[in-house]
Amino acid sequence: VLASRSELPATSCCVCVIPATEYHLGLLKAKLAKYRAQLLEPSKSPAAKGEGFDVMKSGDARVALIGFPSVGKSTFLSLMTSTASEAASYEFTTLTCIPGVIEYKGANIQLLDLPGIIEGAAQGKGRGRQVIAVARTADVVIMMLDATKGEVQRALLEKELESVGIRLNKSKPNIYFKPKKGGGISFNSTVTLTQCSEKLVQLILHEYKIFNAEVLFREDCSPDEFIDVIVGNRVYMPCLYVYNKIDQISMEEVDRLARRPHSVVISCGMKLNLDYLLEKLWEYLALTCIYTKKRGQRPDFTDAIILRKGASVEHVCHRIHRSLASQFKYALVWGTSTKYSPQRVGLTHMMEHEDVIQIVKK
Repeated sequence: VLASRSELPATSCCVCVIPATEYHLGLLKAKLAKYRAQLLEPSKSPAAKGEGFDVMKSGDARVALIGFPSVGKSTFLSLMTSTASEAASYEFTTLTCIPGVIEYKGANIQLLDLPGIIEGAAQGKGRGRQVIAVARTADVVIMMLDATKGEVQRALLEKELESVGIRLNKSKPNIYFKPKKGGGISFNSTVTLTQCSEKLVQLILHEYKIFNAEVLFREDCSPDEFIDVIVGNRVYMPCLYVYNKIDQISMEEVDRLARRPHSVVISCGMKLNLDYLLEKLWEYLALTCIYTKKRGQRPDFTDAIILRKGASVEHVCHRIHRSLASQFKYALVWGTSTKYSPQRVGLTHMMEHEDVIQIVKK
């Protein structure tokens, strides 16, 4: 129990206590992160081997559907894809990974219906470790939540995913970190730091037995974010929080949930708002459709090339054939990425959604 100001000796200074406490907290966070990682590492003994349920990655993107048992994941999969996943009113109906394919805007999006997660999943309860391992391979996570149960499920699931290094709707910390063979620790920052200091960074690095490294903070990051950079196996992915069963709650509650960031409200039972969910999913996947055109012919709008947003003409060449980029002369592009149509462009030209391209070889 902390002593009150009146109980402290007259010679003590309260200002000195705060930085020391921060250093101790940073050091404790580093120790906890290290020990947690050791606890969560799967056992390497032969007896620990079990049947996994990861499926081959197919299509243009992969979406993992996670949530507690009986929130409507299997019903959602059956509605959005042609795959039938067993759905019932009791918990743990789905016991393995059920893949399906959503066909949307010319893209094939692989949707994985994963078994329900329970509290303690990160420690392996209810095959939770296998579920989370599959979720790490996805491009986007859809967290299915029961709208009738408030915010309890969301907080528990976020905690489980955070503990195994999945960071939802967060960007990678802008910290340059490089271990060296000698020379000690070189620390610099391009911004004013309010959460970390050089001494705290050194303490955290020493906890990980790192005594020679270059560290450059390009943004004001917390000790937790710096630990993530040191560990290096964190996954940063977008997440859509989907509240199902909105037909069972009041309109005021539906409005409140819908206004939360990264949230969509739906009802699988009454098929409400599923089209909007698909639009948001496309936005979070950041996919681009590119159509090709042969000389003297009309564009082929039946077969689109699906790429990530920010793809260049060179990416299109590699997708068509790996040797095409070396034979490339120029390309003609029609669409919103050009000032006029058609525009003659090079390999570095950035493509946009629904552009049409004609490639001319040497």
